[in-house]
Amino acid sequence: MLNAEPEGLLAARLVEGAAAGGRILFVARSEARAARLHQAVRALSPAGLEVLFLPAWDCLPYDRVSPSRAVMGQRMAVAAALIAGSTAPRLLIGSVAAMAQRLPRPDTSMSLQLERGAALDPEALRRKLLRRGYVLDDRADAPGEAVLHGSVVDIMLAGAPGGPAWRLRHEAGRLLEIHRFDPLSQRSLEEETAALVLGPASELVLPPDHPLAEVRPPGLEHALPAFCEDLVTLLALWPEATVILDDGASAALERRWAEVGEAFRTRIALRPPRPEEPSIPPPEALHLDPAAWSAALGGRVPQQVAPPGETPPVPPRFAALPDPEAELLGYASAQREQGRRLLLAGPARRGLHRLARRLGEALDIEAQPVADWPALLRLPPGSLAWLEAPADLPGFEAAEAVLLPLAALRPGGTARQAGHGAEALMAATASLQPGDAVIHFDHGLGALRGVMPVETGAAQLDCLRLDYADAAQIVPFDELDRLWRYGAEAAGLSLDRLGGEAWPKRRAEAEAAVAESAQALLKMVRAREAARAPALRPPQEVFARLAARFPYELTEDQDTATAAVLADLAAGRPMDRLVCGDVGFGKTEVALRAAAAAALSGHQVALLAPTTVLVRQHLESFRRRFEGLGIRVEALSRLTPPAEARAIRAAIAKGEVQIAIGTQALAAKSVRFHNLALLIIDEEQRFGVQQKAQLQRLRATGTPHVLTLTATPIPRTLQAALVGLRDLSVIATPPARRQPVRTLRAPLADALLAQALRREARRGGQSFVVCPRIEDVAPMRDRIAGQVPELSVVEAHGGLPPDEVDAAMLRFADGEADVLVSTNIVETGLDVPRANTMLVWRADRFGLSQLHQLRGRVGRGRERGAIYLLTDPAVRLAAATDRRLRTLEALDRVGAGFAISARDLDLRGAGDLLGDAQAGHLKLVGIELYRHLLDRALAVARGEAPPEAWSPAVALGVDAYVPTDHVPEEAQRVEVHARLARLLRDGDMPGVEALEDELEDRFGPPPEPLRGLFALARISVRCRRLGIARIEVGPSAAAATLRQPPAETPPGLELRNGRLLQRRETTDAAQRVAAAEALLAALAPARRRHAA
Repeated sequence: MLNAEPEGLLAARLVEGAAAGGRILFVARSEARAARLHQAVRALSPAGLEVLFLPAWDCLPYDRVSPSRAVMGQRMAVAAALIAGSTAPRLLIGSVAAMAQRLPRPDTSMSLQLERGAALDPEALRRKLLRRGYVLDDRADAPGEAVLHGSVVDIMLAGAPGGPAWRLRHEAGRLLEIHRFDPLSQRSLEEETAALVLGPASELVLPPDHPLAEVRPPGLEHALPAFCEDLVTLLALWPEATVILDDGASAALERRWAEVGEAFRTRIALRPPRPEEPSIPPPEALHLDPAAWSAALGGRVPQQVAPPGETPPVPPRFAALPDPEAELLGYASAQREQGRRLLLAGPARRGLHRLARRLGEALDIEAQPVADWPALLRLPPGSLAWLEAPADLPGFEAAEAVLLPLAALRPGGTARQAGHGAEALMAATASLQPGDAVIHFDHGLGALRGVMPVETGAAQLDCLRLDYADAAQIVPFDELDRLWRYGAEAAGLSLDRLGGEAWPKRRAEAEAAVAESAQALLKMVRAREAARAPALRPPQEVFARLAARFPYELTEDQDTATAAVLADLAAGRPMDRLVCGDVGFGKTEVALRAAAAAALSGHQVALLAPTTVLVRQHLESFRRRFEGLGIRVEALSRLTPPAEARAIRAAIAKGEVQIAIGTQALAAKSVRFHNLALLIIDEEQRFGVQQKAQLQRLRATGTPHVLTLTATPIPRTLQAALVGLRDLSVIATPPARRQPVRTLRAPLADALLAQALRREARRGGQSFVVCPRIEDVAPMRDRIAGQVPELSVVEAHGGLPPDEVDAAMLRFADGEADVLVSTNIVETGLDVPRANTMLVWRADRFGLSQLHQLRGRVGRGRERGAIYLLTDPAVRLAAATDRRLRTLEALDRVGAGFAISARDLDLRGAGDLLGDAQAGHLKLVGIELYRHLLDRALAVARGEAPPEAWSPAVALGVDAYVPTDHVPEEAQRVEVHARLARLLRDGDMPGVEALEDELEDRFGPPPEPLRGLFALARISVRCRRLGIARIEVGPSAAAATLRQPPAETPPGLELRNGRLLQRRETTDAAQRVAAAEALLAALAPARRRHAA
């Protein structure tokens, strides 16, 4: 019998069963688990095994938006493959949600057959593509998009992962060529084909004469049963398959059926269909209930996966252990002694080959590449192999082999990109560029000029050059951890003089002030820890039912933040937690679960939002999720009619309303709560001074628990988190299918304006047009009306009466207008999944964080968003303004908000928890060094020994620098050293190795000097862990000087003149590095015993 855990071993056993000639249909309990298993199976499968994946719709049941074309196209492609049949071994994986939803029976008429040399009518092709769900665009770079321009047709297929892109060339009614092209560069590739089959991009293929064939409204697929009578299930399409049900799949089917029913009832109650829309089919028309599921099995008795045991056999997470290298070597040796094969698996770009080679050398065996799991099992017992996989695989221990995932050995990301807490936010300020102001702990404020190579006699090293008021100073590799970013450009600052008296005096003043404030801060922290509050513990069964209604798997950061919030609420002391997350990263789901914990525990919740539109959107989502749970949700805003508002306030006072959502109206004196236990503040920074005063009144009424959501972390917030006055959770992991918003900069032109707006309308979306001033809105509205008169336009700005603003934004949010022209009032508080394009007029008049917040309004659904930063062609931009816009273009990755906030808010209005005086001290030394001093002062205030500032000296005679011909931009070389400095200061070995992998991924295989730089960095981190002050290697020995005299001399070493020596002949750089690593390995056991 198969076991549910470890997940990687389940994937391997599925591969074994299918590769032996099986035909297996595996039903996973969740979509995320199905996707992970599919990924692992694909990586472990031999070439002859056909692996299929059936995705579930990536939208809510009965939503007003359609599933993505990529998902629908892939579902139809899987169904077509099952209809066509195959003699090859086959394994199909899908979740309960995917398998329990019907889809049309595929037939040949749903696809388009194109052949080179055949007749081709571009207009007929256009109509056929639209009927099959393709979207016509001016650029095909997403699945299901097509472009027809002149004699060229570009199509990105929807029925395969990645959507292969094909370019058709036709002339005189004949198809001449079919070539692949690159969606990123839009350049043709050499690969060509004689024939092409275009599968549908939608599960709803409309007949040619249907009125919606060319203009299909969003969400039409939810009415699929009204258009198609012949709906089938995947179970019925593949009757000969062996069905394997995941552990928990049957319960998941019951939950899914209940969720679909609740969604249907909520849709009918909250948003009944408009007269022009098709009727909403009942759940049983599209989805399978448990009885229909049994019928679809056709008499087959599924195999059942066994639940996991208490301790699933998985390898340790070596990266979290004190000495990962030594622990991995010991573990690998023990596994080989038991006859198990060792398989290292992961992305090649993250140093897989290098790690396998190093482990093989340590074990004295050769590491071999393998292509799949069966190939590994053909190797002799005790073999070491490596397998390239597109992503990290889950590790496991089996009787015959052990899979060691690269993630367990070397987690990706310096300080983890999806890190938690203030550390992750502070890391965003660590970037250094030439021209930045920096603080050297010994020399003070200087200007970073760049990287400077220095010959030491034995080797060449990179040093950083700092300019001071009277001279220059170089900072060698082993002093990088004494360098701190000041937080601003050096231009205009008064630099220190080397050896002058100003810096020591300033540093002493800051240290004394920080020590004084640390005592007061610690007093505040202890007072908070001593306070009591109701412990909120919701009934687990009901809470789990509400959580299961979330249609997606929580991201890792969402899960961690939710767990932290629930633990706070149950701890019996007041919660004051801030959840920082980039726009669209799922902070609201964390807030909703916090509200559930309080409301289901019998207490009231108040959720304050900055705009009336956001209040309404929260009301709808909360009511949908809490339906049937006995929780009453109401809203108060200026849109609420007076009589209804009075009734709601009375119900709140009686405790009849468990969750109250509103603008600042909820904090008015006329609103009295019966037993308010949790206050949730959404985007606190968006509330004005008067509104914040009202919030303070609400907090002062005895509300014990406070949860604040923000997308813009600021220094004051970070300080509060650093000293423990507020708890902080960071959500930096993007949703699984979130794509970065395409950021384009251009001068405004009528042609560009019309093209961008029409492009979005053609794909069924909506557009924002944002102006910097109220007086710009009307001219822009008129300009749009002149260029695209077929589009409906509404406007919103602060000069209109509040009711008109609300009405316009609600019309837009409800999809009743194509374009919203506004000021930046749409910066926060508006969630429109169909809005995928934004044009910002005079983008040079907006701040960097403002532009990033605006960019977060688009691309929140399934389509990739685009933002156009439009400038006045008659205005020459200042250099600083141009640099700001270029920064936004460069930082267009998902989750760039922290980096942008850090760059835009450096030391600006940082303030301090204890008043403006401390803000001045912060400016004396910069935020990074200030934080370091604060950490030390807090340790002293607690009676602890402060962390000692020291760094090991590493002298190996090895070239260690970033070659200019490998990384040509000096700014990039500076960035490497700045990041390395932070990693060395933190002793972050996984981060060092992840940075090494990142550089290999970006710039190619590292040359020897760069290998030397990272070898020194790894050795430096290990020396810090082991308390080694200095390590050096000569021609005949390696020597280590310990910070504390050794209690004993480890075997094989000599103690001479306070140094531990290991005799070893060396003749080149590689041998010197190996000698240092061997000495560290010999010292590690004794140093661990000494530390214990």
